[in-house]
Amino acid sequence: MKTLFSVPKWVNQYEFAFKSVNDVPPSFYQGINTKLSKLQSPKPVVTILIAAWNEELNILRNISSLANMVTAYPLEIIVVNNNSTDRTQQTLDNLNITSYFQEIQGCGPARQMGMERANGEYILLADADCVYPANWVNDMMEKLTIPGTACVYGRYSFLPEPGFSRWKLFLLEKMKDLAAELRQVKRPYLNAFGISMGYVKAFGLEAGYVMHNIRGEDGRLCFDLMKFGKIVPVRTNRARAWTAPRTLQRDGDFAAALLSRIKIQFSNLTSLLRAHPAHDTKTSKNE
Repeated sequence: MKTLFSVPKWVNQYEFAFKSVNDVPPSFYQGINTKLSKLQSPKPVVTILIAAWNEELNILRNISSLANMVTAYPLEIIVVNNNSTDRTQQTLDNLNITSYFQEIQGCGPARQMGMERANGEYILLADADCVYPANWVNDMMEKLTIPGTACVYGRYSFLPEPGFSRWKLFLLEKMKDLAAELRQVKRPYLNAFGISMGYVKAFGLEAGYVMHNIRGEDGRLCFDLMKFGKIVPVRTNRARAWTAPRTLQRDGDFAAALLSRIKIQFSNLTSLLRAHPAHDTKTSKNE
């Protein structure tokens, strides 16, 4: 029975049993590539851009979900291999998508390369370790094509793992969504993550990504995009991306992850009520 604490059924189809890229049969790639051939267009309006670093199996799940998009928007999928040391490129070579290799480490350099080579008028950023619902492109583009909009961002949820039960993750996500509403008032760029984000390519090219390896390159770009138009949230839950709780596990157990995020939110609470002064996002440091 579907509950607030369950994972949508569509997510389960991307839980592959492969332990290695060598376990993936050619027929599996053929099935995905058939869908990709029908989905992608030689004259795309939308470019789905993904930076991948050591994601040899995750990128397979990711592209499998994107291949199931249901949309009338002509699109292309570009993956930038960000100097991977595993067999990410082997996976990419077996998929009917465009891939490039960026030796400069960092999502900023990878996404900059992909953006410069994209053919679409709009860029949708996706993460290599996430899966996406079939309506994701349509829901993101519904907001991004509103006149005066420069950038949009969506929400995301975590897949349960031992020690990170779905009901605990649900409560964390609700807290995160509430904090996002506060940030949206004066500092919407703090909500913009490459896991689910879109922008007008012409604006993105003018603003540009930071060209070194630093966290928050997506938010930095969004900050610079604010001068071109509005930053609009895509709030619908049906457009949520789903990902493993790897970022939470870096803090230890769930309690430690929750406490860490509560501290961050309260420490920044007063600053969220003021607009961030103009600054050079390419050289500023994360505090």
